[in-house]
Amino acid sequence: MASSLAQSSRSLRGRPSVTTAGGPADAASIASDLQLEAERREMVCSALALAVKVGLIALGTVSLVKLSLAYQQRLDRHGELAAVVDVETSKLHGLQQRFDRLFSLGGDRRLMDEQDQWIEPNRLRVIWR
Repeated sequence: MASSLAQSSRSLRGRPSVTTAGGPADAASIASDLQLEAERREMVCSALALAVKVGLIALGTVSLVKLSLAYQQRLDRHGELAAVVDVETSKLHGLQQRFDRLFSLGGDRRLMDEQDQWIEPNRLRVIWR
């Protein structure tokens, strides 16, 4: 009898013994307890997986929002730069046309007419210091 008690205590050392009101638990109650524990473990794993998925979705959403804001800023800067390029291009075309007129017939006369700071003939230039 003592040897059978020692063997049963050795086999149950790793497991907690479940007892009912008067004696040791039967196989059905142990199975139901194990099933509940497995369901709890499965619920915890499911909750963890859900938390990871929600975290990844939140991270993706925040990344998309930041990317869209950066893209909008880049578009605004591009619009500003395009406007500056248009203004400078129009200035360049005007200067190119003026330069071309200088080398056409009568260009020297037009240059002299445009320059009002030129000294008129028979005049003396005075420089004050």
